[in-house]
Amino acid sequence: MAGIILIGLVGILATTTGEATGDDANTWRPSAWLEIIQHTNMGHMWAIRAMFAVLLLAAAVALQYIRQRAKWHYVLCAGIAALPLIAGALVSHSAAEENFLTYVSIYSIHILLAGIWFGALPAFLLIVFDRSEADPEKKRLTLNIEGLRRFSSVALPVMLVIMITGLIITDRMIEDDYHALVASSYGWLLNTKLALLAVILFIAYKARARWLPAFEQMAIQSDELSQPKADKPAASFFAKWMPSLTVEQKVEQCNVLEPSTGVAKLRKWVRVEFILALFLVLFATILSNTVPAKHAMVEHWPYSFRFSIAATWEDPEVQLYFWIGMTMLGAGIASIWWGSKHQWDAKKRILLPSALMATAIAVALPKFAVDAYPETYQSTPVPFDAISISNGARHFAENCTSCHGPQGAGNGILAKTFDPPPADLLTEPHTARHTAGDFFHWLSYGLANTGMPGFAANLTEEDRWDTVNYIHAMSRGYQARLMSPSIVPGRPSMGPPIFQFTTYDGSTGILKDYRGRSNVLLVFFSWPDSQYRLVELSEMHDKLRDLETEILAVPMDEYSREILSALASEHSYSLVTEGWHEIRDSYILFRRTLTHPDILGEGNIPDHMEYLIDRYGYLRARWIPAVDESGWDDTNQLTRQLSQLNQEGEILPPPDDHVH
Repeated sequence: MAGIILIGLVGILATTTGEATGDDANTWRPSAWLEIIQHTNMGHMWAIRAMFAVLLLAAAVALQYIRQRAKWHYVLCAGIAALPLIAGALVSHSAAEENFLTYVSIYSIHILLAGIWFGALPAFLLIVFDRSEADPEKKRLTLNIEGLRRFSSVALPVMLVIMITGLIITDRMIEDDYHALVASSYGWLLNTKLALLAVILFIAYKARARWLPAFEQMAIQSDELSQPKADKPAASFFAKWMPSLTVEQKVEQCNVLEPSTGVAKLRKWVRVEFILALFLVLFATILSNTVPAKHAMVEHWPYSFRFSIAATWEDPEVQLYFWIGMTMLGAGIASIWWGSKHQWDAKKRILLPSALMATAIAVALPKFAVDAYPETYQSTPVPFDAISISNGARHFAENCTSCHGPQGAGNGILAKTFDPPPADLLTEPHTARHTAGDFFHWLSYGLANTGMPGFAANLTEEDRWDTVNYIHAMSRGYQARLMSPSIVPGRPSMGPPIFQFTTYDGSTGILKDYRGRSNVLLVFFSWPDSQYRLVELSEMHDKLRDLETEILAVPMDEYSREILSALASEHSYSLVTEGWHEIRDSYILFRRTLTHPDILGEGNIPDHMEYLIDRYGYLRARWIPAVDESGWDDTNQLTRQLSQLNQEGEILPPPDDHVH
């Protein structure tokens, strides 16, 4: 087995070399393998894994020449066997996570415990198939039974930890993309793995509860279990904490099942368990080399529906059916305990809980179903940036305002001619209830029974995605009315539009350049109305830099070269001269406040606005002098907000660059 590990690593290196170089012929060229080993991080990790595998092979060979073996020989061999597995965790998907040390540790525990369980199965098979009669005193049989009992006691907590660590790893590989479980290679491989695990656990349960006691009965009949306690092997650590049966209880169990029948079933089903375990390892290996569900591209959703809590929960009927379903599910779980306590027959113990749980699912789950389309889970090819939003604003104005209104509130001049009326895309959480792909489908093909037409003939695919981004920006902008000049500690939630820019001195950059480095005070100014504020910010520029904050000044209108030149010479912060139009068009959507929701007509655009974006990329506060009674005109309040912001660590990963 140690030799197979080394051979398998050579196979991995060969196939990886062919894939990495794009030349299948390199799969068979050792010189190409050597190049990969020498010049890539993957190759370096492979070399470490191979070194540990050689060490393991050497330990296995050396063990064959040790006649008088002690426990420490096996402990040492097991420790060496763990090294290739731990090294393998460093090239797993977990190693690509931001907190990779945490997840590599969890993955290592997962794979090591899986090795304990899977590695013990061959020994388990050897024991249950041991028919040797060269031991007239049956001591060998007694030792075999004690070994099986120990394995059964250890396997339960080991499998429990395997499942817990597996859930943590799976959660990281899926995140919120649960739809990929039924629409991606990773999802179906994971489902297959879980199905195999369920069968294996059922076999293990039957073996522990029914067939292993029958195997022990063979020794009971020969009085071997009644030998003096001092002659018995010491119980394992885990066995001390596991429930044990008396000899009488074991005899009572085996009266239901003939010992010979139980032993035959044990031998048969443990073989099946081992074969299933081989397939489980195979699928786990394939899974570890498959694109995780959270990165899978579901370009074509194969079902006409999807399940969504966000799109359905506000319906009282949905909530009613959900709680009915939960009640029935609780009754099903309670019936398992009740049936065990009152010793129901096996058929009743299985059928009643199963029927209750199935009914609970049938009652609650369909209420969460909503219509879906082939594009529902398509990833947006266009990022949520200022250029896309600005383009989308133009397309929306040309094609959508007559029905949805100039601000998307569903109050266009033709709105009253439709039944049902056009959707309110501004004040209603429409974008939270539907995916970006849903909007793209409706923009492309229209929406049945609503009067909304499709625009595939009028707008290119990119134009339609730009319009989707604009709709999302409108919705986020309305939600931003809850913002004020004071940040809410520990509550980053809103990702602002990203953008590119060029400053007066010719420097270029993108908003993401500041992530992990500094906060950004984004100042939208009008000339000469903002003159006093610009001077004030210039005077405190050094102080803001000490607070890890950079200023980006963005004009609200097009100004002459002379004005821009004068501003650039008078002030030390960055003055945006290219890209300002798109940036302005995107951020004016975030102008609304609770006191000035501004949802009617064309909208009222303030002359001056300031936004505070933290160093992790989240929009945290906003000051509009025309509507906020007090704010950052008190520079002490601004510095207090920045000091408070700088005390926070990273709470959430940076916001996604695409809408979903």
